[in-house]
Amino acid sequence: MSGEPVAVVGIGQTRHAAARRDVSLAGLVREAARRALDDAELDWADIDAVVIGKAPDFFEGVMMPELYLADALGAVGKPLLRVHTAGSVGGSTALVAADLIAARVHTTVLTLAFEKQSESNAMWGLSLPVPFQQPLLAGAGGFFAPHVRSYIRRSGAPDTIGSLVAYKDRRNALRNPYAHLHEHDITLEKVRASPMLWDPIRYSETCPSSDGACAMVLTGRAGAARAPRPPAWMHGGAMRSEPTLFAGKDTVSPRAGRDCAAEVYRRAGITDPRREIDLAEIYVPFSWYEPMWLENLGFAAEGEGWRLTASGATELDGDLPVNPSGGVLSTNPIGASGMIRFAEAALQVRGAAGEHQVDGARRALGHAYGGGSQFFAMWLVGSDPPPG
Repeated sequence: MSGEPVAVVGIGQTRHAAARRDVSLAGLVREAARRALDDAELDWADIDAVVIGKAPDFFEGVMMPELYLADALGAVGKPLLRVHTAGSVGGSTALVAADLIAARVHTTVLTLAFEKQSESNAMWGLSLPVPFQQPLLAGAGGFFAPHVRSYIRRSGAPDTIGSLVAYKDRRNALRNPYAHLHEHDITLEKVRASPMLWDPIRYSETCPSSDGACAMVLTGRAGAARAPRPPAWMHGGAMRSEPTLFAGKDTVSPRAGRDCAAEVYRRAGITDPRREIDLAEIYVPFSWYEPMWLENLGFAAEGEGWRLTASGATELDGDLPVNPSGGVLSTNPIGASGMIRFAEAALQVRGAAGEHQVDGARRALGHAYGGGSQFFAMWLVGSDPPPG
């Protein structure tokens, strides 16, 4: 028996900032959830189950937050499930919720992901010593910078590519009222002149530390028919993972990422992603990961991703816009960042992305990765129901 088609009928984000001291953690998640419910014109009683996700508990120092937040999310007496897959958790949380709909376990599910980084210190939290593991060396940038250097060496990319990506995404963020960073005086020269943090990653080529949350209401065919606004339909989704370190691991283009994308395209009937997908919201916490993931996701041949970036194709008015919302480079509540990518893809195909709407967007990819480039979650959504 075929699965139930999955539709996104409600989307809500908080205002993202370095520190949301105006709300508690419970108030933060409720802000996003309430906006998603309002978008769907539903209330707490209409929700059958809640699926939440976040990054490690020590990022806020609140253990088992799924229990602490049950009341704030209207989940008392309802099934409540927590997901954790490092930085990809926002994406995998949405996929778990979608599977509950597709399997007809529940009719309508609220899914939400969050982070309140201001109440802890994520950089040093990521640097805890783990036996027999490579240290992160003061944050994720220290871990990923060698991977970026490997990409530059393998592809022959000029050292200006990272600055082009950062300049693009920060300009896109100016069109997004929910984005954390609104750098109205941003110039390419300022990005290139910013301090080097982890060679070759500059200060302006890295993501901020944000407080924020994102929520979506997912439902099936009948719920979508009752929705007050056009839904986004899930055409394909998948998760894949691999160990952090193993002999032969390709840190530039991890196999788990390639396999995950291939499964999403198979389910969605995509044979030429470069031509058949209108835009992509890709998890890019350090700007060099745009060309790297363009190759990993099949939009460009190996070693050619940087050429796609340099050509202007990934600009908002290009033929493959990447991160029209401003992306992780402009907003990074770690636990929610992956779900924001999924939600922004859905907003685009609903025609509801506001000033950063891509004209004629009908199919969009949402992408998330986490850990040491080991966890991957992706979905492809469309403006039309999936065939079949």
